[in-house]
Amino acid sequence: MPLLAAIDPWILSFSAITVLVTVWMGFRSAKTSKSASDFFVAGRSVGVGMNASAISGEYLSAASFMGVAGMVMSSGYDALWYPVCYACGYLFLLLFIAGPLRRFGAYTIPDFAEGRYDSPLFRKIAVIFVLFIGFFYTMPQMKGAGVTLAYIFPGLPYWVGVVLVGAVITLNVALGGMKGITLVQAFQYWAKMFAISVPVFVLMAVYGGYGKQLQANFTADVRSMVSEGSSDVYSSAKAHDDIRRKELSDKAPKDQTWLSPFGPLTTKATKAAKIEGEAARPYSLLYTYSLIIALVCGTAGLPHILVRFYTNPDGVAAKKTTMWVMILIGIFYVFPPVFGVMGRNLFPELYNGVGAKGTDKIVLELPRLLNEKYGVLGSVLSGITCAGAFAAFMSTFSGLLVSMTGALAHDVYGRILRPKSTPDERMRMFKWCAVLIGAMAVLLGSFVEKLEINFMVGQAFAIAAASYFPLLFMSVWWRGMTLKGAAAGMLTGGFLSVIAISLTSVTTLAAGTDALAQSLSMFKPLIAFFAEHPLLRILCEQPAIWAVPLAITLMVVVSKLTRREVPPDIRMKMLVLHAPEKLGLKQEYIQEHQAGPGH
Repeated sequence: MPLLAAIDPWILSFSAITVLVTVWMGFRSAKTSKSASDFFVAGRSVGVGMNASAISGEYLSAASFMGVAGMVMSSGYDALWYPVCYACGYLFLLLFIAGPLRRFGAYTIPDFAEGRYDSPLFRKIAVIFVLFIGFFYTMPQMKGAGVTLAYIFPGLPYWVGVVLVGAVITLNVALGGMKGITLVQAFQYWAKMFAISVPVFVLMAVYGGYGKQLQANFTADVRSMVSEGSSDVYSSAKAHDDIRRKELSDKAPKDQTWLSPFGPLTTKATKAAKIEGEAARPYSLLYTYSLIIALVCGTAGLPHILVRFYTNPDGVAAKKTTMWVMILIGIFYVFPPVFGVMGRNLFPELYNGVGAKGTDKIVLELPRLLNEKYGVLGSVLSGITCAGAFAAFMSTFSGLLVSMTGALAHDVYGRILRPKSTPDERMRMFKWCAVLIGAMAVLLGSFVEKLEINFMVGQAFAIAAASYFPLLFMSVWWRGMTLKGAAAGMLTGGFLSVIAISLTSVTTLAAGTDALAQSLSMFKPLIAFFAEHPLLRILCEQPAIWAVPLAITLMVVVSKLTRREVPPDIRMKMLVLHAPEKLGLKQEYIQEHQAGPGH
């Protein structure tokens, strides 16, 4: 009874409507998913506008909707590299990968790997990283689900929210595959856009615009510092008195640190090592550059995003889709940082919380402040943001589940274990694999409450940057690549990144006294080790700066040593990848499903 009394009916209603509409659209679309082509690539019939909305809906995950705001609030301005690089990554995709990848014709990235190098063995290797990247990416989505459900139902254990949302999304994917979730994800982009923008405009109208909120963080120390360089900044900063900021807790970063481009995010390794001032700057620069490489290159190596380009009719449509995705997500990323800045001033008590009660829920909590002045308006807006949060992690998890399920059902089952299986048999296996992958994602998501959403997504991007990005970039643009070169670079860069990232993650989870920390007590010595070696901590936590060059270098060196093994038809394959569509060289690598079911 106390639990029910604490539930806000507006928040519950908006969230329930989002879930019900998502499930209804999934059921409705499932009726049109009849062939294997529908399940894996939506029949290659998705238009530019619909696909751009669907990709944006899939890409704007819990990290974008909740994590960016939470990290800006907790870490300050150095966290802005996340939204900037999330959007910039699509420029790489547009220029170098989207068009050629679609022209080659395939269902999955492992399809491309086998077709480019004429090697069924390479398909098996490529499948491994679909699963690695996918599971690393699903964990922050599950964190977003657990946080949101715990917010809607006060007192509900974090893991219950993970299980409930995971079950709903798994059901949706199992029913309709890629075609079933395309309409859902397109709808969810616009739902998220509405849910993130409307509350921001209302909050700024009531509590002051972004500029005034930012100025409130200019303390006396910062004002005296900037006044030496700019009288304009100083006079502008004096206006901070217009905003009555609540007192910050001891756990909140100081204003000068929070406003610095090298804030808590990029200096945590040096702080643990007690390195401060100018001596810490090279470490912060290294962390920043590595993060930029991971996010920009990682975007061009995410299998659940790349598979979307196979749903376009041709390469020209794929490039147009990418351009529109850049516009759509660029507009979206204007809003989450505003939540982070306002949250620091208006809701600083979240600095004292951890996990589901920390800054990651600022997007959900902040609108409720309006209840003090306008009654239920705050609850209505908070309900809208909760609905957007549901759309965020549901759409991304749906895409990840389709990607990983397709790898198992199409690549492992259909091309490796039972190459003579019929399309109908692969469709049935798709549904079973969706349930298996969904269950594993829920299990992993139950253990990551202490990790920040954006931090976990950054790790998935680093793995993609060190494995799939070098594979795709080099395979598309260098005809001298051989199977051994591609495999050596992808395996080395990818696996070393997974190991390095896992070491830093378990040390974070091992810190503390809770049950999970106790179960990981064997890793506690690493905490002291990383504190003494901040450089190693940064290189493990953000491995892209060394893993990406290492992967590409290995690909070049090994390919040069095995140059006689370049595929004999490489000239034709490069023509297919790069020739204009009007020449008619485009081919569908997977031919047996083109005629529809039963063939």
